[in-house]
Amino acid sequence: MNESDRHAKHTRRSRHHIPPFWQADRPYLHEHHISDARFRRLGYIMSLLAGAINAGGFFAFARYTSHVTGSMSLLADMVYLKQWTAAAVAMVSVLCFIAGAAHSGWVILWTQQMRFRGSYGLSMWLEALYLLIFGLFGITALQWDADGGLVFPSLALFLLCFIMGMHNTVMTLLSGGAIRSTHMTGTATDLGIEISRALYYSKTHHPRLPHVRVNKPKMWLLSGMMQTFLLGGIIGAWGYHKVGHHFALPVSAVLLILGAGSVGYDVKVRFLWIWRKFRRKYRQTGVVSGKIG
Repeated sequence: MNESDRHAKHTRRSRHHIPPFWQADRPYLHEHHISDARFRRLGYIMSLLAGAINAGGFFAFARYTSHVTGSMSLLADMVYLKQWTAAAVAMVSVLCFIAGAAHSGWVILWTQQMRFRGSYGLSMWLEALYLLIFGLFGITALQWDADGGLVFPSLALFLLCFIMGMHNTVMTLLSGGAIRSTHMTGTATDLGIEISRALYYSKTHHPRLPHVRVNKPKMWLLSGMMQTFLLGGIIGAWGYHKVGHHFALPVSAVLLILGAGSVGYDVKVRFLWIWRKFRRKYRQTGVVSGKIG
């Protein structure tokens, strides 16, 4: 086989191994076993849940718990106005969001080091646990009143900020930073970039640029995530007005279902490993006892 035939064969083979659409811009994603359809559904569901938590948190605390940009702007304004309590609330909210993201990232890295398959699923389960605590024991109406003048919000506000940090981290790491489930500003920016590429290449006289192409599947995914985030916000607002902080319970249930498959697989594998190790040790003990007898 000459060089030209070998090159043609390699070209035909590469055409059959087109990477999934979310790897087009971020080729270092390691979750290759996730198909396009599953990834798309997961993105829609996570955006739906993020919208529900964010909207419910707004009616509970008059604050969007995932809006770090707004919290940073509020912090700057309150520092200038010397309203130190409001500034402290904004600062702690941002720190809790960062802590939630760090917590989720650490869990994913640790489970991957331990060769767990359900690294992302376990992070979802922990997030579901914290949401369950908020849904069952949320003290959204309570406030701290220090010295009769300084009013500090409930700890549940910071718990929700922590949870939103975890929620955003799962999709960010899973997609290699290509998409985020709570950050609609970034989603809208990426969507605008894809639209600009589509409009640019719609003109036949525009030259094709190297390494720049229209990623239509990603464009549809981003627009769908914005729509599901909006739908989730409507559902979250309706749920909070109907049942209060208990609206977080069905959100927690959905997260448990999403992570059940991978976490259940890890539990099954570990149980079989322990059972086989126990049986092997039992047999060896029986053989030794038989020889002694």
